[in-house]
Amino acid sequence: VQLQASGGGPVQAGGSLRLSCAASGRIYSVDDMGWYRQAPGKERELVAAIEFSSGLTSYANPVKGRFTITKDDAKNTVYLQMNDLKSEDTAVYYCHAEAVVIPFPRKDYWGQGTLVTVSS
Repeated sequence: VQLQASGGGPVQAGGSLRLSCAASGRIYSVDDMGWYRQAPGKERELVAAIEFSSGLTSYANPVKGRFTITKDDAKNTVYLQMNDLKSEDTAVYYCHAEAVVIPFPRKDYWGQGTLVTVSS
């Protein structure tokens, strides 16, 4: 599956950005999609994820109340609305999907990453 992410860029502290990630390919099913981020010198961490069947969401503590993840089932697309951005949100954001793609078993897929830079 190919994950096409978009929406990153520079923003001032307190501002907002919306990331999008569309999954394409011979998709049989998508179990969940989400966003991870990796700041310079740090490990990649989960930001937010959503289960496609239930709509259940999960968020990292630092982004709770500021970020919202939503999905469009028909388009196999997830969105991350990021509000009240802080300098510590600066990172490369990676889209992730756990999916079944014909003819392979369920596995993880990663997008190319989109840079979010928050200036104070």
